[in-house]
Amino acid sequence: MKYASFKTPDGRESYGIVDGDRVIDLGASRPQLPTLKDFMASAEFGKAANGKELKFADVKLLPVIPNPGKIICVGLNYQDHVKEMNRPDSEKPVLFMRGANSQMAHGDPLVRAKVTEKLDYEGELAVIIGKPGRYISKADALKHVGGYAPYNDGTMRDWQRHTHHWTPGKNFDNTGAFGPWMVTADALGDRATTFLTTRVNGEQMQRASLAQMIFSVEELIEYISGFTTLQTGDVIVTGTPGGVGDRRTPPLYLVAGDKVEIEIDGVGLLQNTVVQEA
Repeated sequence: MKYASFKTPDGRESYGIVDGDRVIDLGASRPQLPTLKDFMASAEFGKAANGKELKFADVKLLPVIPNPGKIICVGLNYQDHVKEMNRPDSEKPVLFMRGANSQMAHGDPLVRAKVTEKLDYEGELAVIIGKPGRYISKADALKHVGGYAPYNDGTMRDWQRHTHHWTPGKNFDNTGAFGPWMVTADALGDRATTFLTTRVNGEQMQRASLAQMIFSVEELIEYISGFTTLQTGDVIVTGTPGGVGDRRTPPLYLVAGDKVEIEIDGVGLLQNTVVQEA
C-alpha cells in the first residue's frame, strides 16, 4: 500500500492512499487524525480505509512526513562511499540530524543556494517509524517500521566541510527531497535484489542493492533507539552509495536545469529539477 501527504485542489493539507491515477483522501473524513503521522499511530493504519477519491494529477504532493519529530541521517553506510570519501571504517553508525524545514516533495524545485557552487545529490532509502520504542532489539526492529520511501539528501559540500560537523551543508532549505510516497513495510522485497539508483539528466550515477548497507535497517534502529525514543513519524535516512558528484573526476555538481531521479525498486521514483536561487 502507498501513502502520500498532499494538498488538495482547494489548498487543504491531507494524506491518503495512492492507487494508480487516483488518491483516496483519508484526511477529509478523519479530522481526529489530521496528518499521516497521526494516522500511522492509529489502529486504522495499514487496513482498508474509505475516503473521497481525487485524481492523483490534481493534488500537490508534500514530503511524505512533512513535519517529523526527528530526521536522523546516516553517513558512510556503503563501503564504496566510505572508500571514495577516503574515510576509515567505523564501528558504529555515523549520524547527523536534518531539520524538517529543509525538506521538499517530489516534483518541487531542488534549490541551489546562491552561497554555494557545490550542490551534490545523495540517493537514499528513508525508513519511517510506525511504532514508537526505546531500546529496540535488532530482532524486533522491523516491527517498528511503518514504511519506506526514496530520499535525496542534497548536500552543499563546501558548507559541509566548514568544520568537522556536517550540519550546515545538510540543512539548506529545499534540499531534502522525500517522496513521492511511502510504501508500507510489507511491500519492500528482498534487499539483496532491491536496488537504489540515482540518475542525473538520465545518466546513472549511483546504483547499489539495499543489502550493501554496512549497518542494516535493523542495526540502525537498534543503535538509534539506544539513545533516543523513536516516535511514530520519525525518519531514518539510511545513507548513500558510492558515486556522489563530489568525488567524480572532474567533480559533478548540480546546476540549474539538472533533473535528479532517485529510484528504489518496488518503492518509488523521486524526481526533482534544480533551480538557482536568485
